[in-house]
Amino acid sequence: MINRKKLSAAVHSALILGTGAMLTPSAQAQAQEEAKTIDTVQVTGSRIKRVDAETASPVFQLEREAIDKTGALTIGDFLQDIPAVAGAATNPAVNNTGGTGAATVSLRGLGDERTLILVNGRRIVTRDVNAIPMSMVQTVEVLKDGASAIYGSDAVGGVVNFILKSNFDGLEARVDFGISSRHDGQRQGASVTWGASGDRGNIIVSANYNKQDEVRASARAYSYYALSLGSTSSTGVVQGGSSRAITGRYFVTGYPCGSVTLDPATPGTTTGDFRCWNFGRDAFNYQAVGNLQLTPQERSGLFVTANFDITDNITAYVDAFANKTRSASQIAPLPFDGLSDGISLSQYNQYNVWGQDVFDIRLRLSRLGNRRYEYVTDVSQFNAGLKGGIGESSWSWDFSVGYGKINQKNDNQGYIDYAALAKGLGPSQGGICYTDGTFTTAIPGCTPIDFVGNFDPTTAAGQAQLAALDAISLDVLHKSLETQKGFQANFSGDLFELSAGTVQAAVGVEYRKNFLDFNPFDAAIIDPNAGYTCGISSELCTSATRGELTVKEIYGEVLIPVTETFNASIGTRWSDYSAFGNSINSKLGLEWRPSEQLLFRGTYAEVFRAPTINDLYGGQFASSDTFADPCNGITQTGGGLSTNPACTNVVADGSFGQTDTQLNAIKGGNATLKPEEGEVITVGFVYEPSWFDGFSTTVDFWNAELDGAINPIGSQNILNICFNSSTADPSPLCSLFSRRPNGEMEIIFDRKANVGKYDTSGVDIGFKYRKDTSFGKFRANLDATYLDKFDVDVIYNGDVLQQQENAGTFLSSANGGLGNYSQWRALANLGWSKDIFDVSWTMRFVDGFTVGSTEPDGTCANLGLPSGSPGCQFSIGAVTYHNLQAGVSIDKIKLRFGIDNLFDKQPPILYQNNSLNGNTDERTFDTVGRYYWSSLTVNF
Repeated sequence: MINRKKLSAAVHSALILGTGAMLTPSAQAQAQEEAKTIDTVQVTGSRIKRVDAETASPVFQLEREAIDKTGALTIGDFLQDIPAVAGAATNPAVNNTGGTGAATVSLRGLGDERTLILVNGRRIVTRDVNAIPMSMVQTVEVLKDGASAIYGSDAVGGVVNFILKSNFDGLEARVDFGISSRHDGQRQGASVTWGASGDRGNIIVSANYNKQDEVRASARAYSYYALSLGSTSSTGVVQGGSSRAITGRYFVTGYPCGSVTLDPATPGTTTGDFRCWNFGRDAFNYQAVGNLQLTPQERSGLFVTANFDITDNITAYVDAFANKTRSASQIAPLPFDGLSDGISLSQYNQYNVWGQDVFDIRLRLSRLGNRRYEYVTDVSQFNAGLKGGIGESSWSWDFSVGYGKINQKNDNQGYIDYAALAKGLGPSQGGICYTDGTFTTAIPGCTPIDFVGNFDPTTAAGQAQLAALDAISLDVLHKSLETQKGFQANFSGDLFELSAGTVQAAVGVEYRKNFLDFNPFDAAIIDPNAGYTCGISSELCTSATRGELTVKEIYGEVLIPVTETFNASIGTRWSDYSAFGNSINSKLGLEWRPSEQLLFRGTYAEVFRAPTINDLYGGQFASSDTFADPCNGITQTGGGLSTNPACTNVVADGSFGQTDTQLNAIKGGNATLKPEEGEVITVGFVYEPSWFDGFSTTVDFWNAELDGAINPIGSQNILNICFNSSTADPSPLCSLFSRRPNGEMEIIFDRKANVGKYDTSGVDIGFKYRKDTSFGKFRANLDATYLDKFDVDVIYNGDVLQQQENAGTFLSSANGGLGNYSQWRALANLGWSKDIFDVSWTMRFVDGFTVGSTEPDGTCANLGLPSGSPGCQFSIGAVTYHNLQAGVSIDKIKLRFGIDNLFDKQPPILYQNNSLNGNTDERTFDTVGRYYWSSLTVNF
């Protein structure tokens, strides 16, 4: 491992010497003359303007023509397909825990929080790439390298830089339409772009609108049922769902079983109307009722870019965009859980047929309708500045200010006021609620609630019950505001001459201030003194968050031509954060070009990620995490209560089995967090053989290591690690959860901490071929990524508690994992064009992977087996998608048609206990199926 302190000191000294040379009166006549005749560009990964398109850092480019051929209406629709993306980035197919319409990018599978998003080389307030105006993007550059020395925090897995159109004259209008082969998921869009230029400047204005309709889980065979692999009584596939059923599940005495449910053919007015609960028969299939496989979104936006030459040497510029997104997610009606929510059915309630207090009630409140989470998100970004040259020298400067804002309103529907519900389930008779069983003091404004019977909504009594529920229903409205203010000053130019060429440099300063204010609905505020419940369902309990962070930075970068064929680039950045102090990160890049056909390149980069406001100050909130209880079926000699530290109150005679697949997890920020720090190394080559005209290839090996990764440990990991410790030496994680007297999980605490160490490596391979013939122009390219390893150490209080080897595996984020790490991913394209016609075929390949682990402390993919069993893991084969596109251009009209997922490939079934949305990995695979689209573009 390279010593960070020694490298930083060496780079710092080199930059000081270089900057000192810049201040000497060196004449650079030859370099200045070359600058007048050769165009230079700034490639993502460096602030230095160069002639070379290929540098020490590997950069993947997507041009506008290639983007248009995807038929995508939003950036996330095509960007998440690139092979360097892995893990669990979000997108509109994420329904449960999603619904914002956002799409993010997770380069190297390190998480979207470790991929930096830039627009024209500048930070923006959001990580949601769908908020960036699609119609204005000219090129997307993906830097697959660490770049904290160049851009600061977050550039760990890499950088995605959206380069917007800068010159456009005239008027362009475009309309889009698409629909699935099953006649759902319809989308439509329109954009208008106008531009004008003159001798001293130009302006471009663009407006866009698009709408995407939902796709229901019930409309696809793979997602219609909530499929579980295994249960407490089976190791096979179970068409089950949730124990919170419409007919209820009541833990009462007087029956030859532990719990009963209402016979749906009876009214539920006597004890004989209830039968013993059977999961296979009575479980609620929430997938078919309300869940979505693609969430709806409606988006409108406006963009303006302009520049004006104030003098021959000074240019003013502005880039600004605003985007409004209306989106939603939807899941089945609210599941009521008496124990978790702290509400019981009184023995004196007029609808209680058992005459006993019922503390454990599990009921699906279908009478409230589906839970729906509607979002209105306004994102705006403004960047403006001045740039120019310094006299007749090669030096240029660029001063800019930026302001970004995210304003979001979140309306959560399908919930009820639990304080009012508790009164309605309390003592009552004759339609009147009372404070106790003496029926002497009535509760004004309260109507008794029937959580037992099967009432008829067409009757007067049924209407009264619906009205009573409606009276205590709540629309839970959360509001949040996030802002980012910043200033940059950049300088770049030539320093001095060496025998091999000119030494170039870039230096600059940057200041940013981020602010976040999250205001939850009053009834949703979590109360630690009430068992971490709130005034509504525990799944929506949360806390307010408010905080700000400031950072001041200085950076420097030099490019040194060591010989005529060998260049070295050195950069460093000093960052001072208000929350934790300063950090210095440096980078070294090497380029050797033994011939015009071949370039060898390599980089070493120190990287870091500063904890965000949410990481540091995020309030506590509840999460319904999926889990497999490691105590299922536990036995020990002599029986009795288990002595395993993870199985408190569990009877160890083999009879114990969890009755719920989700637990109540309390998560949140941590003000003691430290920055993540790591190293990224790349080594590769670019080869363009003269003997094979039109062909080029790139190969880049990479390795990234990151210490102190900020994450929750994961509920499943906490349980497994504790379970595999001993009574004599229990894991410290055992103190993070508790069980009820019957052994069922009660609550688990999983706040963010510096708990992870990542070590990942692989290779990127690219091929391009261009051939012009009398039969037309042929284009072929292939980009592939092989993931050799993605190892994670779970560290707590300095001790390594668990080691994971994730390459070639999938573990849902809902189960405490990081997502999909297929070892091979590839994107290939073959295109032909002639005269007014063009046709292209695109293939996306995702390698097979395993689900679950056979390690004792791993996650078992089968609920019916104990951890470590051979059947705890199963394999999924590779998936390949094929897309076809054809276009015709006549004068100023361009018409395109396409079919995505030509062969209607359905996503692999991973089962609901291993995922959270529709039995599959919706963050990696297409959830819609074959899709037809078209677009029409007219230029005036």
